[in-house]
Parts: sequence; C-alpha cells; structure tokens
Amino acid sequence: MKIEHLGIAVKSLKTSDELFAKLLGKENYKQEAVEREGVTTSFYELGESKIELLEATNPESPIAKFLDKRGEGIHHIAFGVENIQTEIERLKKAGFIFISEEPKDGADNKLVIFLHPKSTNGILVELCQEKPAV
Repeated sequence: MKIEHLGIAVKSLKTSDELFAKLLGKENYKQEAVEREGVTTSFYELGESKIELLEATNPESPIAKFLDKRGEGIHHIAFGVENIQTEIERLKKAGFIFISEEPKDGADNKLVIFLHPKSTNGILVELCQEKPAV
C-alpha cells in the first residue's frame, strides 16, 4: 500500500488550478469528469503521489454536499493497492465498514472503493487499483 493521492474539494477548479500550478511550479497533467459522481477532477503529480482537486458539477454530488458542510479542504486520502478485492476482504475481516459493496470505475484509470469515515477515525479513505490495460 502507498499513498496514491490526497483528494481536495474545491469550489472552483479554474481558481484552484491556478493556485496549485503556482504552488507546485507545474501544471496539472490531467482533468477528467466523472459524471456518475457529479465531479470534475484535476491531477498533479508529486513524486510517487498525487494531488486530486475535486469540483462538484451538480448540487447533489458528494463533493457539493461536502463543500456545503465543511468548505474547501482535504476530502479524502487514497491508498494505492495491488489487489483491491484482497484488500476489501482483509479490511472487512478487520471490522472496517465500506460505503459501497463493490469497487467502481474512478478517475485516472482507477478502480476505487471508499471506507466509511465512521470506521476510520472520521477520515474518508479510498482504496484504488490501476485498471488493467485493454
């Protein structure tokens, strides 16, 4: 397991991209919409880890609800795993609670699943696995 990325909820991707490009001294390498989740993402590489900026595309999306409740800031921490199914089984046996039963397609060519913050000290944790090339 490694820290794959930190997800940061933002009100404006345009404004935040400008800020992070200045902060990190580089442009994002990818912007991607995940329509099913009502979000547009922007990724920055930092060594072996990444920063993912998340902007809501509709008022009912999880990111919009997060922003309404907490404002801009760190939304989740994502751990990269080799085998997401094995990790799900291991963590369920250890008593962790998942938000969904099965992983789904996420941004940046990943298969993802989230652990419920109630079982992770209030932190939204994402597991992600690189999808195999087709």
